[in-house]
Amino acid sequence: MRNKLLFINTFFFFFFLLRASSLSLPLSTNSRWIVDQDGQRVKLACVNWVSHLELVVTEGLTKQPVDVITKKISDLGFNCVRFTWPLFLATNESLASQTVQQSFLNAGLADSIPDLQANNPSFLDLSLINAFQAVVESLTENKVMVILDNHLSKPGWCCSNSDGNGFFGDQYFDPELWISGLTKMATLFKDNPYVVAMSLRNELRGPRQNANDWYRYMQRGAEAVHGANPNILIILSGLNFDKDFKFLNNQPVSLTFTGKLVFEMHWYAFTDGEAWKNGNPNEVCGKVTNYIMGMSGFLLSKGFPLFVSEWGVDLRGTNENDNRYLNCILAWIADNDLDWALWTWAGTYYLRQGVKGMVEYYGLLNSDWTDVRNSSFLDRISVLQSPLQGPGLSERNKHKIIYHPSTGLCIQRKPVMGVQLGNCLESNHWTYTPEKSLTIKGSYFCLQAQGLNSPARLSIQCAGMGTSWTPISDSKLHLSATLRKSSNVCLDVDSNNNVITSKCKCLSKDSKCDPESQWFKIVDATDVITTGLQSQAQGHSLS
Repeated sequence: MRNKLLFINTFFFFFFLLRASSLSLPLSTNSRWIVDQDGQRVKLACVNWVSHLELVVTEGLTKQPVDVITKKISDLGFNCVRFTWPLFLATNESLASQTVQQSFLNAGLADSIPDLQANNPSFLDLSLINAFQAVVESLTENKVMVILDNHLSKPGWCCSNSDGNGFFGDQYFDPELWISGLTKMATLFKDNPYVVAMSLRNELRGPRQNANDWYRYMQRGAEAVHGANPNILIILSGLNFDKDFKFLNNQPVSLTFTGKLVFEMHWYAFTDGEAWKNGNPNEVCGKVTNYIMGMSGFLLSKGFPLFVSEWGVDLRGTNENDNRYLNCILAWIADNDLDWALWTWAGTYYLRQGVKGMVEYYGLLNSDWTDVRNSSFLDRISVLQSPLQGPGLSERNKHKIIYHPSTGLCIQRKPVMGVQLGNCLESNHWTYTPEKSLTIKGSYFCLQAQGLNSPARLSIQCAGMGTSWTPISDSKLHLSATLRKSSNVCLDVDSNNNVITSKCKCLSKDSKCDPESQWFKIVDATDVITTGLQSQAQGHSLS
């Protein structure tokens, strides 16, 4: 069995490489989808890679050679990088022309220069703007798409309401200088087809923010970037730390071009304080997802792509607030098949908020950049790295998968009419009938509840006698069935990943209860999942 799985994963890894190498650029939009030049859905499954802090040097260059780092992004199943940059890199010539070595010296990091010399000697005497270009070139060589994200103006950590970088007219946010900088960056990379998008500004915020100035300047910025490079996507952020687009219900964006507009939003557990830890997870998940759909998610129904350009968790797995949120956001991203960028790639920072070598526990990589921090997390997000719906996928193969966000696995048939969790790549294709029966597509088999604390089974006694599975609770992530004695059970998972039915958990207001084993999402899909699991075939080490 192990050899079989290795063969399957290796096959799809090389399929992914072939698909990536044949990507037809530039990108555009088709209603709520991002598509390539052939009209094929391209799902952005990205990592954020930081280059906007005080040194204005891409993080990690003292740890590993740049080509090793960029190749690993692709090897782990990510097809793009949201690459952050400060506005002053494009508008302050004395900063842009400073060498990488001088930037380390100015920051008091002379002791890091030997590590830079050992891993990336060619960067030492590059100017900061040329070093930025060199990283983009390395990403391009490994066929990783790049989204240039203007993260802030003055280099440093982001973000607060009072840092002078929040909104047009703030201390470091001159709108005219911003438009000039966007134009310069768009022009600088206009001949690189793998620079596929520009995010105009990260997390607009602060006391000056208002919708009128948002329209005034974001539309001007979009036109300036499109004029400099008409091939790239234009990504617009919302108000209130990239959460709020409600104003678009009253007035749409007005631009001279079409087919290039994407909106971005952010969602972390801490966006809602300690609600996940202190509240009932079902209630919090339902409340927060409804709020997000009202603030940003409605753009999908208006025919625009929505890019979740920042989300992430403490990958040590010790943050209860993050852990509960993670199951909810994974289900939400899968259900809506959203484009996304994980925060973050970096395992450490050269200098962050005055701390040298600060460890980033939200970072996918470990502190020495040689391995991933949490390999099980990669397994959980693998299904999200692949397009499940959209143009160019097989319309004849529409089906459902039953996704379990706590494991990243899906329900599949096992011998002798049983069911278990397994690789979503190999999951059965399901249908969900108007009678709420879950049936394996093209078969007579339906999913049946046998009793309390009993294994779920497949049965051919479906018509009129089959189990009805109803999403319940505020989260709508419990799949509940009524037994013959009128008692309710929910789908659950035992310690061996067998699918069972047990008493439904956490339906009261109990904040100490954790329903994660019982959370499932019936997700629309149209074709075989192809790209997400190649990391298993390749391993996770960078060394």
